[in-house]
Amino acid sequence: MTRRKPLLIAVPLVIVAIVATAAVLLTGRAGVDRAGDAPAPEPIASADLSGDGPGTLVSAVKMADFDRTNFGRSIRSARVLYRSTSGDDGAPTVVSGTVFTPMGTPPAGGWPIVSFGHGTLGWQERCGPSLSVTLLGQVEAVQGFINLGYAVAMADYQGLGSEGIHPYSDAKTAGLNMIDAVRALRRTFDGVSDRWAAMGGSQGGGAAWAANEQAAIYAPELDMVGAVGMSPAADVTGLVDKAIAGTLTPDQGPVLQGILYSLARLHPDLNLDDYRHGAATRYWDVLSACGGADVHARASATRELGPNDFTPSTPEAADVLRAYLLAWALPQRPLSAPLYIGFGGRDTFIDPEWTVAAIERACALGGVVNWQEDPAAGHGDVEWTDGLRWLDDRFKGRPVVNECP
Repeated sequence: MTRRKPLLIAVPLVIVAIVATAAVLLTGRAGVDRAGDAPAPEPIASADLSGDGPGTLVSAVKMADFDRTNFGRSIRSARVLYRSTSGDDGAPTVVSGTVFTPMGTPPAGGWPIVSFGHGTLGWQERCGPSLSVTLLGQVEAVQGFINLGYAVAMADYQGLGSEGIHPYSDAKTAGLNMIDAVRALRRTFDGVSDRWAAMGGSQGGGAAWAANEQAAIYAPELDMVGAVGMSPAADVTGLVDKAIAGTLTPDQGPVLQGILYSLARLHPDLNLDDYRHGAATRYWDVLSACGGADVHARASATRELGPNDFTPSTPEAADVLRAYLLAWALPQRPLSAPLYIGFGGRDTFIDPEWTVAAIERACALGGVVNWQEDPAAGHGDVEWTDGLRWLDDRFKGRPVVNECP
């Protein structure tokens, strides 16, 4: 597998709004900016609330505070509650998110759709972008896609923005949420195409990859043209061995903390004290916060973490954690559409070797894969330009060359 290819540097002005926010999307360092108390939201008149399967609407309402912003006044937007599916056990769920279309007359066939997967923003119910007037820092990305002529669906992901438990690092669940956000968008606004693509970074990159894998069997009525995963969290099983060895990077400790927080909520028999020690125990609540006073102390708490603060106490505890992460790891099945992966050779969140190995397994399962590794980039500074151009080519029906060996 050829891992290193030159990356294009020029960024067309029309996509600057997306690229400029890549670091926030990938690292989840947006501040919480929740909308204040407001009257009961106004329902979207065009929304179809019939049905009860995945992607059907529980509600679709206007976002009054967002609609008063400069950007919000120029588009159609809604906060949606919609039905989806747990990737863990197939149980029905209800997920929140936001959906958008440009104003004006749609093109023939309707506005093509990008289901956008945001990066890590937290692991509690209040950490959903749909609860924030700024979409927790995602507004510029949404605006960039709208300016390109796409309708946009953005899932909060299960357990973020609405009641439930967020399974952080479970890409399949997030991928199903992204697919159902497309269905929810099409039930909220008219003039929307059935042609769609998934794109995201970090946690959202893994979700976009998973959405690609699941699309053919989960949503055959939709026409998926491709998916782009930037610095994707595809397989983080290696965190266990690094925790044992005491070689977690300063960025990987907080990632593992979020995973453990989610797993303990999903599996109450999991003993957190088998995995957290020292500063991880002292600052657990601070490290888990995405809002309130605690969120302002997260940076200092993270700096207090030591190399052994997440070391499993026993080999048996390590095996339990490894099994959970392996069950969530990608790939899980053959791709439904072409996949583009971009990642950095100096990524301190997701080891590049893990991404390369996941790509190789995806190729072995079958599918069309393109990828680029920038040896000088880390996690949040990977260039999105080529991925956006690649996505545009898929919507235009241009041929794609399979780079799998």
